[in-house]
Amino acid sequence: METSCRAPAQFNLGLLYYYGNGVSKDYEQAAKWYTAAAEQGDTMAQNKLGSMYNKGEGVVRDYKQAVKWYTAAAEQGSANAQNNLGIMYENGFGVIQDNKKAVKWFTAAAKQMNAMAQNNLGAMYFNGHGVSQNYKLAFMWYTAAAEQGYAVAQYNLGGMYRRGKNYEQAVKWYAAAAEQEVESAQFNLGLMYSEGIGVIQDYKKAVKWYTAAALQGSAIAQLNLGVMYDDGLGVTQDDRQAVKWYIAAAEQGYAMAQHHLGAMYYDGQGVLQDYVRAHMWANIWASNGGDPEMRELVAKKMTPAQITEAQRLARECVEKNYTGC
Repeated sequence: METSCRAPAQFNLGLLYYYGNGVSKDYEQAAKWYTAAAEQGDTMAQNKLGSMYNKGEGVVRDYKQAVKWYTAAAEQGSANAQNNLGIMYENGFGVIQDNKKAVKWFTAAAKQMNAMAQNNLGAMYFNGHGVSQNYKLAFMWYTAAAEQGYAVAQYNLGGMYRRGKNYEQAVKWYAAAAEQEVESAQFNLGLMYSEGIGVIQDYKKAVKWYTAAALQGSAIAQLNLGVMYDDGLGVTQDDRQAVKWYIAAAEQGYAMAQHHLGAMYYDGQGVLQDYVRAHMWANIWASNGGDPEMRELVAKKMTPAQITEAQRLARECVEKNYTGC
């Protein structure tokens, strides 16, 4: 399809409306001008229009239309569109799910140095989706993307080095991803500093990275950060801070945090001693596969009426998905 000389201007006008540069942000107007350019064969407009249909921005969400426009751009060689089309095939959005076709389009984009596609292709080889599982090729593509600064690939590469017990390289790549705010990388980097794996043990740095991940909502990082405050590792010992982070993780359904929170209520550490709350959390912990021993221990300190109340609170807490308990 030959691109008209008007298409670039139409595409640029779409960009102005999409991002609100010099005009009020208006997705409908952006879609209008992207469409005008896309219908004349402009690959950047086709890819952008595909993304608007994919997200439902300025248009009714329509995965089939997204696939149509991604395909138009991908077949003209747009690496971004090729990667996006691969994602559609991988997830079965607007097309019949097909990992082989996903690999085809990820490969086309990866060979054009598209970092996201390189990472996606690495994941396909790592998991054996659409191709025979091949860790060497997964490593190759993760490395290619990581060296371009793609954060998710840096995290994935760190994971491969860790599995291969090259802990110094694992730390290197986790750190690169963590600096780009990849939550899982922040947690894993914190864990490696906490345990002294691949680095000199450093509880303060462990706390730094656990905190970064915890603030992004990582339940396991919230639990571990609670433990650091509980034990005074890398921070001044602070029961209230420990309780704060145990609650954050417990409300996400993290069972071990529920156990720790029950113990804090039992001992009156960071909270007023409350056997009813202690029993409630111990009961929830047990229902999530934990040892019922703590629940039985707390029950020995309680009256039958208190146990009944704790059981009621536990049921309500579960019904509320653990929030506000």
